[in-house]
Amino acid sequence: MNRMKLLPTMAYRGVKRNRLVYRPYLMACFFSVFSYYLFSSLLHNDLMERLPKAAYAWMMLSIGKGLLSIILLLFLFYAGSFLQKRRKRELGLYSLLGLERKHIGIMLFWENAGLYLVSVSAGIILGFVLNKLMFLLLLRMTRLDVEVDFYFSLEAVAETLRYFAFVFLCIYGRSLWGFYRLKPAELMSESKKGEKEVKRIWLWSVTGGILLSCGYYISVTSKLDSMIFTDFFLAVFLVILGTYFLFTSGSVAFLKFLKNRKSIYYRPANQVTISGMLYRMKKNAAGLSNICIFSTMLLITLTCTVTLWSGMDQIAYYDYPYDCQADYSEHSNVTEKAREKAEELALKYGQGIERLDVYNVMNLTCGIAPGSNVFTSTAGFDFADQYGVTLLTLDDYNRLEGQDQSLEEDEVLVYSTGTAFSFDRVNFMGVEASVKGEPERIYPYPQAKNRMFNFTSQYVMVVKDEVALERFAGAWADVNGVTDLEDFLHRGVRRLCLLLDGKETDRDAFVEEWSRWCQGQQDFLRIENGLEGRDEDRSMNGGLLFIGMVFGILFFMCFLLIMYFKQVSEGYEDQNSFEIMQKVGMSDGEIKGTIHRQILLVFFLPLAGALLHTAAGLVMVNGLLAALRFFDTGLLIRCCAGVAAAVTLLYGSSYLMTARTYYRIVKR
Repeated sequence: MNRMKLLPTMAYRGVKRNRLVYRPYLMACFFSVFSYYLFSSLLHNDLMERLPKAAYAWMMLSIGKGLLSIILLLFLFYAGSFLQKRRKRELGLYSLLGLERKHIGIMLFWENAGLYLVSVSAGIILGFVLNKLMFLLLLRMTRLDVEVDFYFSLEAVAETLRYFAFVFLCIYGRSLWGFYRLKPAELMSESKKGEKEVKRIWLWSVTGGILLSCGYYISVTSKLDSMIFTDFFLAVFLVILGTYFLFTSGSVAFLKFLKNRKSIYYRPANQVTISGMLYRMKKNAAGLSNICIFSTMLLITLTCTVTLWSGMDQIAYYDYPYDCQADYSEHSNVTEKAREKAEELALKYGQGIERLDVYNVMNLTCGIAPGSNVFTSTAGFDFADQYGVTLLTLDDYNRLEGQDQSLEEDEVLVYSTGTAFSFDRVNFMGVEASVKGEPERIYPYPQAKNRMFNFTSQYVMVVKDEVALERFAGAWADVNGVTDLEDFLHRGVRRLCLLLDGKETDRDAFVEEWSRWCQGQQDFLRIENGLEGRDEDRSMNGGLLFIGMVFGILFFMCFLLIMYFKQVSEGYEDQNSFEIMQKVGMSDGEIKGTIHRQILLVFFLPLAGALLHTAAGLVMVNGLLAALRFFDTGLLIRCCAGVAAAVTLLYGSSYLMTARTYYRIVKR
């Protein structure tokens, strides 16, 4: 009974005695609980359901929470393994001194229970204090303007308690398994062991190289189509596997190759450095692969976040180039009245009219085989090869773009928002025409700046006049089996579009009154509020930004903590190595220089790998952002370069801080 009362005290003393490794672990647990509680609290906030245009933000938070729960489980499970390794010698000593295994199991339970209570209490209190601030930050990023009252969610607290109870039970179960499967003498020496060296290292090295090459190939050759997200996850999976194999086996294979080269190995500085690195790689390659993977995640996440933040307005205006767009039947006489009304409202609300465009369009859908100039029926074509085609008369094109072009009966202008058409002739449903040129722009149809993406792109075909338009539309109707041709030819619309230049608050009032006026006109069909559409885009992208910010901090914490644990564990292991080197005649300066070179090379290998992974993945990131209507590749590259420089500085600073801890332990 006395022994049972003593066990909680022993658990507390064990944590206190090993505070050098438990302190950063507890800090990571605090932040993990805070992050999970934050997502859960925002999702359980009733205000999220009542906010206009908040559905996208709610959806992004739900996805983020699911990913977060998986990442936190794997990360804390992995970080807990460092603690268990550090405690095994102590537990083996308890066993040799006569403490029964069941009592040690109970002591470990109290230890994990204490860590759980402290972690969830501190994390939830931190979330409780910062909940409103983080909610305001989310609203700011999603540009949702609303008054926020203080809100405390008991459902979020209960969900957080349940999730982390499961996580800590998993960690406790693993610690019991690691303890019960070994004898006391084995526990005493287990703390000195690193990860086991992989057998058949040459086979696994080649396998790792092939997997990494396949991941890079998928990333570099990926196209913006319906498979882009599947390709992304497949490429990530292959790169992670390839990284793990190359660090755990490829690095050892390379060092063994150097060791077998007598001209390289049998030099004083090289011999000590290569031997030391080979020893470290055998013991710690798995941890280094995790640092590389988390560093890559950090680079990719921050690159996407910064790029999305910089290009948010570009995305919004790509989808909604006009502040308001109203459609009428094609013979509506709304033009003159619209100009008078627009000028009247401009004076009333102090707005400038940047554009007021009125033009007729007919929107069709066609199938186009890759590399072909034939527009035909969509039957038999995949979604990726189906394109929207807008027929536009030359008069409307000249008016929209301020041009003075001319066309013959059998000539057209072909404009693509994606990849250039690049053919001299076009076959539209059997109607042959000569392509006189490809305009550089047509305002309502913004073009991808890099012009490398066809997904969701559309074509605008400028024909000579109404007669030519009816000829092309009639050919489409004939191929697609339209029976009432006369009714079909009257399905074209007259589009009335407005773009303003002025204060946003006054612009909202202008568009609201303008919309009411448009809907009251004869032959009205439909209306699209571009201001509201842009707000919805910003809400969705703002939710992505918020998730990217939280995940970026999380990934940085993960790789920093793993780096710290490795420096601490290696510091304790290298104490004897320092002493042996001194006994064989090496000076303190030579020893410190050798160890410094080894640590520097080993810990900057993951950074080099992460930068290489990011460079290879940039093409796929470009495609994923293009799915959100972001096409500025130059901005993406500049943001990636800035993020890479910042992460390199953070990595170097983190290395210097953790290296000090290493040297402090070794000198001790």
